Amino acid sequence: MVSREHKRAALYEKLQLLRSITNSHALNKTSIIVDASKYIEELKQKVERLNEDTANAQTSSSSSDQTPLPVQVTVETLEKGFLINVFSEKSCPGLLVSVLEAFEDLGLNVLEARVSCADSFRLQAVGGENEEEGESIDAHAVKQAVAVAIKNWSENNEHE
Repeated sequence: MVSREHKRAALYEKLQLLRSITNSHALNKTSIIVDASKYIEELKQKVERLNEDTANAQTSSSSSDQTPLPVQVTVETLEKGFLINVFSEKSCPGLLVSVLEAFEDLGLNVLEARVSCADSFRLQAVGGENEEEGESIDAHAVKQAVAVAIKNWSENNEHE
């Protein structure tokens, strides 16, 4: 008889603990368990979303035409050339030189550019193909060349 009372008291304690953990306001045993089950399902959904977000972040940072974070690169094709935007939330000393060298290696002439290097790094450039080169360049090639230049720049700056 005493054992049965101990089991009942232990079960009541565990149910109250479960009720407090799951923020349940239920009073009876069945409702507490139902609330706990809903709480567990919500946690499972949160874990799935976090796993998806983590997988997406890893995929985007390891993709070959992505640049190392936190630098963002966009390239748009214009009628005669490209609009290239490079942005980083932090200042990146020396990055401008690396990007301009990449343009030069591609045979891309900078026709117009705006650069800000104070608190953040922002480059907006209009580049046109060097007509003497003969080979045609596409936006993907420009983006890849800039990404490689940024990667090389960041690797060189990690060691400093």
